[in-house]
Amino acid sequence: MPSMQLMNDLRRIDLNLLVILDALLSEQHVTRAAERLHLSQPAVSHALARLRDLLGDALLVRQGGSLVPTARALELAAPLAEALAQVQALLAPNRFDPASAKRRFRVAMSDYSAAIFLPDLVRVLRREAPGIDLQIIQASREGMVDGVLNGDLDLAAGVFPDMPAELRTTPLFEEHYTCLVDRDSLAASGTLDLPTYLSRPHVLLEMRGSGTPEIERALTAIRERRHVAISLPHWGVAPQLIRGTDLILTVSSRGLLEIDHAHLLAVPPPFHIPSFAFELAWHARRGGDSGLQWLIGQVQGVLKI
Repeated sequence: MPSMQLMNDLRRIDLNLLVILDALLSEQHVTRAAERLHLSQPAVSHALARLRDLLGDALLVRQGGSLVPTARALELAAPLAEALAQVQALLAPNRFDPASAKRRFRVAMSDYSAAIFLPDLVRVLRREAPGIDLQIIQASREGMVDGVLNGDLDLAAGVFPDMPAELRTTPLFEEHYTCLVDRDSLAASGTLDLPTYLSRPHVLLEMRGSGTPEIERALTAIRERRHVAISLPHWGVAPQLIRGTDLILTVSSRGLLEIDHAHLLAVPPPFHIPSFAFELAWHARRGGDSGLQWLIGQVQGVLKI
């Protein structure tokens, strides 16, 4: 923690004076230093006078047609140049070079999310940023939000209807629901009506702590309920449970892009379930993290946003 004396010393220093001193020590000529800094000669001369007073040393003395640095000035030259370079780096935009970066990002997503974009994302990372590692973490919606808030997660992919003010999101795509049934279990029409939907058992994809499923809220709105026969936290095996049974799986449509169409059938729900935005979420304090923003851009890229 800076001492009070240091704070007082820093208040006396105009950073621009140090930039001028660096130019004077390099050029050893007031006019050339002024031209280099795009300042007038009187302005540089005035700055040199202030520097002499501030540091208690002549710094540069005239010898022939040039200014020669004093011993004190020579001592200052190297650390001054280094300090200015560090300040410049501090104030410069945070640049991220994916080809040379070495980082690990902790990203929360369900296996549904992973199936949609993770393979394509990994191929991009291996090609363009081989030093970037991903740690994929599965969590409930509340767990994702808490993880991003407390810094355990860099990024979360999911559905976030009510976000804390500290978090930022960007939409990836608009999603809607589809019902998956065994092809032989439907009538010849291939349609699913509400009485059939309500009379048959259902598979529910639910992680502990994810709150009331959107489907249950939609059914409550029409004063109906369904019977959940199988509840599981993972998407991967769910379609296999439908084949050869009377079970119904109501899920986000993108997860059904590679189903067994010979035996399974995707049909619209027989009641209204609102569509929703699938999003990426991160903490507002990470807005200046160019590496994280680059990763977000890659996710958007593989989804063609």
